[in-house]
Amino acid sequence: MPSAIEVRKVPIHSVSDASELTRLIDDGVIAADRVFAIIGKTEGNGGVNDYTRIIADRAFREALIAKGADPEQVKGVPIVWSGGTDGVISPHATIFAHLPEGAVPEDDPSREEMRLTAGFAMSEPLLPEEIGYVAMIEKVAAGVKVAMERAGITDPADVHYVQTKTPLLTIHTIRDAKSRGKSVWTEHTHESMDLSNGATGLGIAVALGEIDMPTDADVMHNRELYSSVASCSSGVELDVAQIVVVGNATGVGGRYRIGHSVMKDALDADGIWDAIRSAGLDLPERPRTSDLDGRLVNVFLKCEASQDGMVRGRRNAMLDDSDVHWHRQIKACVGGVTAAVTGDPAVFVSVSAAHQGPEGGGPVAAIVDMS
Repeated sequence: MPSAIEVRKVPIHSVSDASELTRLIDDGVIAADRVFAIIGKTEGNGGVNDYTRIIADRAFREALIAKGADPEQVKGVPIVWSGGTDGVISPHATIFAHLPEGAVPEDDPSREEMRLTAGFAMSEPLLPEEIGYVAMIEKVAAGVKVAMERAGITDPADVHYVQTKTPLLTIHTIRDAKSRGKSVWTEHTHESMDLSNGATGLGIAVALGEIDMPTDADVMHNRELYSSVASCSSGVELDVAQIVVVGNATGVGGRYRIGHSVMKDALDADGIWDAIRSAGLDLPERPRTSDLDGRLVNVFLKCEASQDGMVRGRRNAMLDDSDVHWHRQIKACVGGVTAAVTGDPAVFVSVSAAHQGPEGGGPVAAIVDMS
């Protein structure tokens, strides 16, 4: 059984800033060599050429090494950056670290209750010609099962959040596939972001028994197939799927719990509240931000512009806008809705939610402090 977890959300003050991670280590809240995952938002454009993700990745890894973590160990830490803080979304990172053995006594009552646990895995390398096809789905599904086992989770129902980072297609990788006589799903690199996320979402759904194995033809087309706990991001900085499985288990102990729900559409604030309730907070029927009482650590959402160009029966122009891509518009919209619920703009809202939650909506996960 994994050890108990400490999880903290910290602001990022500039693109290359990791000072708040350093502060946590200096204050003894976490140990550098016990950090096992970081999930955050950077302030770039969120597109294929968003190199703020690479800058932030380097800054946080260098900070861990400077504070004593083994460089080889740090290389294997999954650090998942979602680029783009459109609207009021604020750059931040959520840091997960295992507590030392004995930090939670064996007779602590929290060990008898469901508490936060997590596990990580890296998939086998994903070739450019596999992105968007069953081959990718199979590799992601296999990695999710490994991460579940490492988290000490045996029942898929206890998984509430699966965060991944996978490669998308670039001109370089498309050329590589062609040089080997292979074809790719699309030669539009920006479109490949949605594609990579969507196929990964299907892989998560397969691993957790939410759906049966889909066909190649289902990818990006059959939107009735989705995972309710998948949060998939993609970028240029890796060639494998980084997978972090977060859920609850007994025996771990600690202060934190996680829950999940889905937003049915871009305005579904109740879906966010339902995720917080699922995590274990007792809230009134019509809650307000003040009811959170400082116990919400963070929320993690995926969002998507509905393919019919409608929200609650009203037409919008996001999918027709040639000036500002819909990725940025829907992210800003859902970020605003989420911040209005939490009272905190440092929320993890990521776009491109194909096969992640219902069409036009998306999954929501919430981590709360039960102490």
